[in-house]
Parts: sequence; structure tokens; C-alpha cells
Amino acid sequence: MGTPEFALPSLSALAQSGQDIIAVVTPQDKPRGRRLVLAPPPVKRRAIELGLRVVQPPRLADVGFMKQITDISPDLIAVVAYGSFLPRALWELPRRGTINLHPSLLPKYRGAAPIPRAILNGECETGVTILYVGEEIDAGDIIAQAKVSIPPTATCESLSTQLAEAGSRLLLNAVGDIERGSATRRPQDSAGATFAPKVAKSEGLIDWRLPAVELGRRVRAFYPWPGAYTHFVSHGNTMLLKVLDAEPDVEDAGDPGVVTRCDDQGIHVGTGRGCLILREVQPAGKKRMAAAQFVAGHRGLPGTKLG
Repeated sequence: MGTPEFALPSLSALAQSGQDIIAVVTPQDKPRGRRLVLAPPPVKRRAIELGLRVVQPPRLADVGFMKQITDISPDLIAVVAYGSFLPRALWELPRRGTINLHPSLLPKYRGAAPIPRAILNGECETGVTILYVGEEIDAGDIIAQAKVSIPPTATCESLSTQLAEAGSRLLLNAVGDIERGSATRRPQDSAGATFAPKVAKSEGLIDWRLPAVELGRRVRAFYPWPGAYTHFVSHGNTMLLKVLDAEPDVEDAGDPGVVTRCDDQGIHVGTGRGCLILREVQPAGKKRMAAAQFVAGHRGLPGTKLG
């Protein structure tokens, strides 16, 4: 069971391992783009490529879907980023249980957005956990864990790729252990639990009063979605400006939101502490561009205030 790109390495690894994947469950196709053309989830596309049976329930509690899964009678259900909480009747169905791949070192960062939250909090390390699905979200017994270092320049996108690959290897090993009857299960210490709530689009709005180091983390944590963004005035109009790549400079200084200078490094903007150097930006309705390209079209940028 899975939905986004994050789940693809796990699906591919299980398929190549020789395990008998009797069905792949993924949400129904959704309209995308300006024309609202129905588009399949990435997991559906990969499952079709692998020649696997695809099941797309309208909702997981659907009677028809539950009958399908009951008739299929799986030994084990593996969940990777499906996106919906599983009803008890579903996760209790397989005789070997239902397991989940979660991209954090549980009990830290339970919830919907463990990857951007770890970057936001300045963590140097995170990881992946294989656990049994139970009553509480991300609170089941742990089967296995693997640590992953967070590079200083990691974005949500790059770290997701790294964790997806590490998670696929861990999942494959866990499935093998379950098959052999050698899988361990360790209860979580809920006293050490922290939570990673879903990211809201509004969180991408840059507050220039924050320290440059924190803003640098926000740019990386919110790439590619919802993106860190600010506003600038061009020819009397207020325009949206996405910040795609930036680096803090704690030795520099400037008033929050004010462009102090533009040079080969990028656009230097004052913050609550230090400056944030914008390296790549994307004005509304245009493609991403290097800071120098943006500056070339906005000669009077130094001294102006963003936000």
C-alpha cells in the first residue's frame, strides 16, 4: 500500500526480491494541472510497469474493498506513505500483521511530515523505522531501524530520496525476517515521542525577523513544497518571489527584509540575525533562475525591502 514517489523504491525492491505481491493498493486517480486531467498516483504507474494487480478503493473502509482484500487473503501488508489511516479491520486482516515504513527514528517525529520537521529543527541525523501498525498513528512496536545523516545542504526533496532508498532496504530485510519468524518487536517509549504535524502552505511565507540560520533551514525544509516565498515590489506592483536556494551568513548584518547588496554570491537580505544570501529564486509566472539573472532585471534592488 502506497501513493507517492517515496514509496517506489520499496515497491521495486519487494517486486525484485521474489516476494509474491498479490496486489498493490493505492488511492484513486486525481485531477491534476490546469485542465484537471486525471492522473494516476506514482505507485500505480510503477505497479503497472511491474505487471502487478492494482486496487484503488474510494476509501479504505469501503465494503467492496474490504471484501476484495479478504478474498485475496494476504499473509502480510506493507504500507509505505499511503496517506490515510488504516481501519482496524484492515490492519488486523493479514496473519503476519501489517507493517509500515516511517521516515524517522521513532518515537521521534511521529506524524505526517517527519522529513521537513527534522530539517526545520536543525537535526544532524534522522532515519527510517519499520513498525507494526496499531491503534495509534506511528506508535506500534518497532521491528527495525536505520540511521541516516542529514547533510547540511539537504532539502526535503533530497532527504526524502535518501530515506526512501534506505527504507526500501530495511523493509526488504524486515519482510524476510517476518517470513522466517525471526523478526523482533520492541515497544516504543512514548515518553520520548515528538510529533511532526502536516506542513501548511502558509508556513512557507518568510518572516525576515527570524535569524538567517533558521530561514536557511526553512528554505531547505519547504523545497519543493510549499516553497519558501516572500514578496517584492516591481513597477508599483507587489509580486510573489519564491526562494529556492539560500545560504545564511551570520557574520553579515542588515535590517530585516532589506536587500543590503547583490554580488557574485547572490542577493544579500538582512534578517533578525545575520543575512540570508539568495542564490536561486523564482518570480511568479516565471522559471527558476540564478540570483544574478533576477538582479539583471531589477537594477534598483539594493536598498529595497522584501516581504
